[in-house]
Amino acid sequence: MGWSIAIGSIAGTTIRLHVTFVLFLAWIFFASYVSGGVDAAWYALAFMILLFACVVAHEFGHIFMARRFGVRTPTVTLLPIGGVAQLERIPEKPSEELLIAVAGPAVNVVIAAVLIYGFGASLNADNLAALNTTSISLLDRLAIVNVFLVLFNMIPAFPMDGGRVLRAALASRLGHVRATEIAATIGQFFAFALGFLGLFGNPLLIFIAIFVYLAAASEAQLAAVRAMSRGVPVGAAMMTQYATLTPEEPIDAAIETLLRTSQSEFPVVDGAGRPVGVLGRSDLIRALKQQGPDARVADAMNAEIPTVSHRATLDESFRLLQEKSAPAVAVVDVAGRLTGLITSETIGEMLMVQDALPKGVRFGPWSRPVAGV
Repeated sequence: MGWSIAIGSIAGTTIRLHVTFVLFLAWIFFASYVSGGVDAAWYALAFMILLFACVVAHEFGHIFMARRFGVRTPTVTLLPIGGVAQLERIPEKPSEELLIAVAGPAVNVVIAAVLIYGFGASLNADNLAALNTTSISLLDRLAIVNVFLVLFNMIPAFPMDGGRVLRAALASRLGHVRATEIAATIGQFFAFALGFLGLFGNPLLIFIAIFVYLAAASEAQLAAVRAMSRGVPVGAAMMTQYATLTPEEPIDAAIETLLRTSQSEFPVVDGAGRPVGVLGRSDLIRALKQQGPDARVADAMNAEIPTVSHRATLDESFRLLQEKSAPAVAVVDVAGRLTGLITSETIGEMLMVQDALPKGVRFGPWSRPVAGV
């Protein structure tokens, strides 16, 4: 995720802090200092750090359960509204998704139980009104917040864990795509309700509502793309007319190529036509600024470009785009030579074509997925 910095790793998963999270902590410290002085500021900061430690534990509940089903998680990013674990893929088996979804809230249940029965924390309902003050103990606040995290995350709407539980329950009867559409629609209605409440005095709710709405829409689109691309030959969507670069080319020659085309990603090939990297528009401009026009393409390119066979299917390419967070996937022939390019833009264009098709009409390999897919 952009605008984030790595602060360490746990069990092979990198933990990243988004810049907005750092600004959020600074704002909490400043606001508490203004209202209650130095002690209140440090107390609030300590509480927020402990709270987000619980959030990280919640995300690792998902991560360790996902690993049982062979799903890797490269990063966890901390945002002001919580944590986001980047799963390489979402299991489409309803039972697997259900177990991964409930594993996170289960961690918060355990934390709350340990705080209550092991350290004597209280869940007194009267403390809820005083949650923003220092009048209750840190342990009591953490116990209450962990219970709240369980209840909030189990709301049956995307992107909360409850939305994934709902999708898993519906998918066995309605299919993955239709189940996703229902859970995403509920998530978007929930976002509207949350944003409406935020208009009456809590701007943070509006921020959360925007995130929930966009995440729900993104989940529905991802499910549609997976259904659309399943079994479709990669040749049906790959770009075959594109400009290529070589590793030894100077950056200024690459800039000329950029200006002559509408490409945003340029495959870099060796003398035999085999892909050895990819150079994006932003990387090209950055190299020009930092290294000057005499720098080589090899100095600026991303050398890790995933490849698929020309006999592969589009869903395999889409999976690689997600898992590797790659700007492009190279399609190669039996000799390893570049024959085509798949990018997120080409996938998006195919999705627009599919959405534009009237029901019952088929154009090449494209048609609307049935509800039970």
